[in-house]
Amino acid sequence: MTTAPPGIFWLTRDFRLADNAALRAAITDGPLLPVFIIDRLTLEQGAASRWRLGRALAAFDAALRARSGGRGVSVLRGEADELLPVLMQRLGARRLHQSDWPTPGMRALQARLRAALRPIGGDLVLHQGHLLLPPAALRNASGGAFRVYSPFARALRRIGADRPAPDAPARITGFAALPDDPDPARLDLAPDLHRGRAALERFALPAGEAAAQARLAEFLDRAEDYADGRDRPDLNVTSGLSEHLALGEIGPRTLWAMAAPQAELISGQAQGIAKFLSEVIWREFAWHLLIEFPQMTDTCWRPEWQRFPWQKDGPGLTQWRRAETGVALVDAGLREMWVTGRMHNRVRMVAASWLTKHLLTDWRAGLAHFADCLTDWDPASNAMNWQWVAGCGPDAAPYFRIFNPDLQARRYDPDAAYRRRWLAGTGSAGTSEARAWLDTVPRAWQVKPCWQPGPPSALSAGRKAALAALTRFRALRPEN
Repeated sequence: MTTAPPGIFWLTRDFRLADNAALRAAITDGPLLPVFIIDRLTLEQGAASRWRLGRALAAFDAALRARSGGRGVSVLRGEADELLPVLMQRLGARRLHQSDWPTPGMRALQARLRAALRPIGGDLVLHQGHLLLPPAALRNASGGAFRVYSPFARALRRIGADRPAPDAPARITGFAALPDDPDPARLDLAPDLHRGRAALERFALPAGEAAAQARLAEFLDRAEDYADGRDRPDLNVTSGLSEHLALGEIGPRTLWAMAAPQAELISGQAQGIAKFLSEVIWREFAWHLLIEFPQMTDTCWRPEWQRFPWQKDGPGLTQWRRAETGVALVDAGLREMWVTGRMHNRVRMVAASWLTKHLLTDWRAGLAHFADCLTDWDPASNAMNWQWVAGCGPDAAPYFRIFNPDLQARRYDPDAAYRRRWLAGTGSAGTSEARAWLDTVPRAWQVKPCWQPGPPSALSAGRKAALAALTRFRALRPEN
């Protein structure tokens, strides 16, 4: 009696059973064999995002085992284009299913894998699920990609999001595990976290598909406050779904399918849900741009800005990375990110503006620091948002728009609750969050136990320097 070839699901990002077309297709092919590969692309991610990836993998593995009689994810180490063709040939499989994650690195890997599969008659089948719509469905009047958010958003709302794929079957026939499979629950994908691990484990949000669905339901119950309160880091108003979206524990099509009808049924929530969905569209916009312009992660979208005199390094960048700029809202946000892997979006903009405008530091240095520290790291959003704040990106805020962090703090943290939470010495003996930051930073930094404000003149001096740099840049820029 021969064993039927398995249906192979190459698990790279969409750690969920619902709305997972690649998983369903693999189940149709034969007994399910989900494979996760610890490869170069995985190891190049920041420590915090790798740690969070490990939690997503463990949660998915547990959920899958509950449906498949204990058959979970097989974990391999190496490169997909070397491992998977050998595995498929040995097991007699001809199709490999993947939920597409269209980063430049993944695109290159997919091309190498297709070339390696061709001699054995194998096929890599990509399935949609990471986006609301495939990029080909959204084109401007000339047939190209949208470069501005507003017409992109109007076009998407007019078409509507794709419907989610059906849920996975309640019972799944699993393929026998591969020899020497490590247990996903025992994997350590981020041994370089060092002292930061304890803080992340303490402050992390629950991981996994069930947690994502519960969080979405909880958020929709209070969505009426979102439009007015989303910019307040001192309040619990945002959805908290960014990690789940980044890891694919919930798909954007599911968000749309659940949120949009509720806005129509409950009039008091219409404004809040509409604003929430506009943020989902902003994420979509970032990914469509990255697909069309893969150089966006390391090259200025507006080519003339490659000549802007940003500093590559210096004491200002070091102080910013260490959350010791002396600017309360900036340092509070950077400390929140260091401890929790998250940072409130309003504060992200202020912290990015301080680095690129007041300190005239290259946006790519900030992008790299965020990529290393964020558990909700998303390569498309991270790149587009940094370029947006810096003034060199698509749909960018004008360069002369320079966030005043003190004004932002008074407006969005009026009682200083957020700043007190993260900065020891700012009107309190030190919260558990502030102490956690002190406990996790490298000892070599020799940080002071109490936060120290910088000179008030730094705000006006930095703004003047930024505007002066812009004036010089414009004077040197050749006319188009």
